[in-house]
Amino acid sequence: MKKSKVYQPSEVELEILQILWEKQPASVRLVYESILENREVGYTTILTFMQRMTKKGILVRTKKGKTHFYKAVPKEKEVQDTFFNKLLKNVYKGSSMKLMIHALGQDHGQITEADLDELQRLIEVKKKQSNL
Repeated sequence: MKKSKVYQPSEVELEILQILWEKQPASVRLVYESILENREVGYTTILTFMQRMTKKGILVRTKKGKTHFYKAVPKEKEVQDTFFNKLLKNVYKGSSMKLMIHALGQDHGQITEADLDELQRLIEVKKKQSNL
């Protein structure tokens, strides 16, 4: 049986997908303006990327009046899982514990009390599932 290939978007494709997951359906203009908030980019560059992504089957396009609207085909969680598994395997040699220790031990962002409470809740759930 042939194993299906998991879609791994490029950096720009991922940026477009993240906007669409939040705001879809969205026009090229909306995606372009969202990206423009963070960095300089040409409208035609975004248009070209979105057209290519549509040809690849990553986006679907519908037309309302003269405007084309786009939706993401892959689900956000599917893409997150793909990147997570690749990171876990290639950087942390498959060790979830090493990844978590690194994430919690580094100053990569603000960890809130609510985040720690949620983490504690997840730990308790895992302990119960494992009968620990």
